Amino acid sequence: MYICSNSMITENRRIAGGVYSMLVKCGDIAGSVRPGQFVSIVCGFPGALLRRPISVCGADGEIIRLVYETRGRGTDWLSQQPEGFELDISGPQGNGFTVSGDGRVLLVGGGLGAAPLLFAAKTLGKRTDAVLGFRGKDQIVLLDEFIDNCGNVALATDDGSAGVHGTVADPLKKTLTAGGYETVLACGPRPMLKAVAEICSAAGIACEVSLEERMACGMGACLVCVCETKHADGSSCMSRVCRDGPVFDSSEVVW
Repeated sequence: MYICSNSMITENRRIAGGVYSMLVKCGDIAGSVRPGQFVSIVCGFPGALLRRPISVCGADGEIIRLVYETRGRGTDWLSQQPEGFELDISGPQGNGFTVSGDGRVLLVGGGLGAAPLLFAAKTLGKRTDAVLGFRGKDQIVLLDEFIDNCGNVALATDDGSAGVHGTVADPLKKTLTAGGYETVLACGPRPMLKAVAEICSAAGIACEVSLEERMACGMGACLVCVCETKHADGSSCMSRVCRDGPVFDSSEVVW
């Protein structure tokens, strides 16, 4: 179900560097959104034409949580909006992660890719563990909440300022070696997702990845966000990240 709504901001606060956590009251969307889906927001600065897609970090009652980084005029405008301001929001959009079944799930997030995975962690409960990677200590977000909602959490930073020095690859391999996982859910930069997909394939573990692509319409009509995927028979096709994804089986993606 796709909903357009004027929704009130109930909180909009900075949590690290240029990263903000926003709570928005939009009951219809909150009641139907699943981990891995996103919403699109009208950012009202002069000349703005396109909505900004933002993954949903959580939903509770009538409230959805959005964690975003200021990367341009749209998100900078969004960060300045006060409590009580009404946003034009549409969603939920896209296909989310598989959160059914009762097996153990490993969450792998890079940077703000951690946000939709926290939603998955809260949905799946303590049968999840997490491996999180950030550029450095100052960029770490949501770590305490992952610790509260997951069984075990491994941390890596590119500069070694916190956790393991390096990418998520080493702690991911170590964690998978312990065994017992039914699937891996991953979200983050494309090079990280490619590495995660390769590690999971070698380990024989199912993996779902949430791809990040620039979007325009967010509904699959404009084809701006297409990426190459493949069928089981090896033939390739172009898929729309906004509508066919953003979550794909990692074996379907042509890296």
